[in-house]
Amino acid sequence: MTKLAYLLLLTPLLLAGCGAEAPCGSTSGKILDEAKCVGRDADSLKAADDDYFADMDYGLSHNPAEVQARLEPFIPGITEDEALKAFVRGRNNWIVWTAGNDTLWDELSRVSVGNLDLLKTVSNHPSLGYSRDNRWQYLGVVNEPCYTKGDKPRADRFGLYLDNRDPACGADPFEDEAKYPGIAIGARGKTVPLGSYYGYGTGIVGLRLFPNPDFDEDAKANWDPERYYNDPSYYNDKKLVKPYRVGMSCGFCHVGPNPTNPPADPEHPSWANLNSNPGAQYFWVDRIFMWKQDPSNFPFQLFHTSRPGALDTSLVSSDYINNPRTMNAIYNLPARVALAGKLGKEKLAGGSKNNKQFNQVPEVPSDSALNNFYQAPDTVLTPRVLKDGADSVGALGALNRVFVNIGLFSDEWFTHFRPLIGGKRITPFEIEVARKNSSFWNANEAQTPDLALFFLASAQPDYLAQAPGGERYLSQDSDQLQQGKTVFAENCARCHSSKLPDEAWAFFPNEGCVNGNYLKCWNDYWQWTKTDQAKAELRDIVLADDFLKDNFLSTELRVPVTLLETNACSPLATNAIEDNIWDNFSSESYKKLPAVGTIQVQNPYTGQLSDYKLPGGGRGYTRPASLVSMWSSAPFLLNNSLGDFYWTGSVQDRMASFDDSIEKLLWPEKREGDFEVITRSGKRHPGQIDRTTSTSYLRVSSGYLPDFLSDLQGPLARWLPWLFGDDGVQIGPIPKGTPVNLISNIDMEERGKVLKLLVKLKHDLKALPPGASDEQAKEVFSGLLKPLLDVNKCPDFVVNKGHYFGTGYLEGEPGLSDEDKRALIAFLKTF
Repeated sequence: MTKLAYLLLLTPLLLAGCGAEAPCGSTSGKILDEAKCVGRDADSLKAADDDYFADMDYGLSHNPAEVQARLEPFIPGITEDEALKAFVRGRNNWIVWTAGNDTLWDELSRVSVGNLDLLKTVSNHPSLGYSRDNRWQYLGVVNEPCYTKGDKPRADRFGLYLDNRDPACGADPFEDEAKYPGIAIGARGKTVPLGSYYGYGTGIVGLRLFPNPDFDEDAKANWDPERYYNDPSYYNDKKLVKPYRVGMSCGFCHVGPNPTNPPADPEHPSWANLNSNPGAQYFWVDRIFMWKQDPSNFPFQLFHTSRPGALDTSLVSSDYINNPRTMNAIYNLPARVALAGKLGKEKLAGGSKNNKQFNQVPEVPSDSALNNFYQAPDTVLTPRVLKDGADSVGALGALNRVFVNIGLFSDEWFTHFRPLIGGKRITPFEIEVARKNSSFWNANEAQTPDLALFFLASAQPDYLAQAPGGERYLSQDSDQLQQGKTVFAENCARCHSSKLPDEAWAFFPNEGCVNGNYLKCWNDYWQWTKTDQAKAELRDIVLADDFLKDNFLSTELRVPVTLLETNACSPLATNAIEDNIWDNFSSESYKKLPAVGTIQVQNPYTGQLSDYKLPGGGRGYTRPASLVSMWSSAPFLLNNSLGDFYWTGSVQDRMASFDDSIEKLLWPEKREGDFEVITRSGKRHPGQIDRTTSTSYLRVSSGYLPDFLSDLQGPLARWLPWLFGDDGVQIGPIPKGTPVNLISNIDMEERGKVLKLLVKLKHDLKALPPGASDEQAKEVFSGLLKPLLDVNKCPDFVVNKGHYFGTGYLEGEPGLSDEDKRALIAFLKTF
């Protein structure tokens, strides 16, 4: 996805020399990660076996017999002890294993010119405006139990205001330096402790603290914690070395409050109130990844387009499309795996054949059903995890890609693109190279099978009926529920049920019809779902008493966005197409998917319609979301743009959000926004375009400028006042009301057009007088609209449109009556 820092390319030299050199080499394909660099192999980075999180996930690990019963269908003959150990190792991998990615997040604090600083995110200093007291409400991150607020500088943490471990809880087992010895590189073990390779707890679930190996004697002498919090001339310096780096586990974006056992006080949960699988539904990206809120800073405006619980997953490996998407909940994984066996066949080629499969895991016995999902040498049957269905190489490969995306072996990863800002030709991150040069990669590959087993055992639905007070939100009218089931069968099950009539599977021969003919298979299937025969067969399935049992409530089929009419930026993502960064993690079948056709997009100012032909090569499709526990997961749509947001996580607030979201889903005329959306059917409804909320600039503080440019700042400011601000470089003004994606989606691969655009932008901005008004800036941008649209990689700006099934807004299908919609809603609450 794209980060608005792309505008830094207006002055390409701004970031020259800002990055740190990798610890062992700097050439792609030859760099070693920090562990490999000092001779640590994967066996020395073993998975943690401490059952520290036993109260989480409904306390399942307190019942080894139940864990064994859930895993035995996948690992025949597994004992209770083996099942529990695999479960525990997998959960620890999810919540505390960061795989050496503290190197990435430290580097990003420089690449982002100081905007992103996780060491401040985990702090409690009064200057920040947030702390452990309000982290959940303000940031949406989960306060880790067994910590208390650190409201004073900690002598053992170089004066940082960090949380304190509650002595009543005992030690954090993952901090055990003897059991999990840290990577002895650079200053570790000298000016800073060696620590554990699991780091220290920070008081936030999923963020771990690691001694910085670059914090040598000179850095230590220069360190001033109060200036770090209070003095911009000190902390806005690319040369500042902090005593710690922060690493991130998957749990940071996925652990959340248990919907059926929410904490009484969300700022102070217990482990029993937390589950590993709901996804970070309350996560404020703009506040977490920009520690200092400044609406006049354009990157803030970009991050502000991410609604709570949504994140642009190509935040780092930019693809020039701003595309925040919800963080997936993980439910009913056994049913999802079973569905993969029916509709998930994909062909692999090139580097994607290097992904590990269950057949290659020694602990998986030869008679395991998990071995049925790979057929040598090049065929997998796989769930499709990303919303565009791109990571289609097998479950283990999809998991490993997640770790790379948050920094596993970032030393090599960063050689294939320019993080955040782009502008460099992107090349694939290769699995073969990672296996050769990264001990963390090999350790991670060894752990992901246990992670898969953990979710196979733990990812059970959260039913409203089991939540405190949940019964009062459920209909007791059996006739209404029966009507709702019928409505669901005839309108929704064709996309949102993993149980389908036998005839349905036949439309997708060879377990998925991914032989280059997929679009015809889909169109034939879709037409069949409108027939009386299909609706009758689907009614029989939905009306059965066991319909919800072991149902993933999605087909996982790839649905053309031409039918969905949702915002097209997600299915236009390019990271997984051929020869791009995730080339090794997408199948050949995905890369050969046919183009879906043409969509209508609207001018963000005039509303005028125009056709936009979608490219092929994998793009243009979205897999249907699972509706499991949907009562707990509002707001809706893939970007959380539909419905009111409530922050507490209580059953009452979840239901308030669900009620508002489902109303706006089924009655598009109730959607919000001051833009008039024109649907393919010609009907209209309100819609929203994300626009800048104030006049803004792209700023780079003096401390992040290359030395030669910083030295010239004074003289240059006299001649280039439009470029220099009070302290560094600023580009703007960008007027209030500018569509954010008009700028963020500039396709840097269109080099000739972009160069002309940048020259014009520079020229026009230079003509503005000092202190130009918003109206004067709008005049400049009015002349830039056409050239900006010409280089826009996703010119689809309305974020809360689409999914018109049953509404009367879908071309060629009648809408439901209000009574039918109310009955459907009553049934959906039981999921």
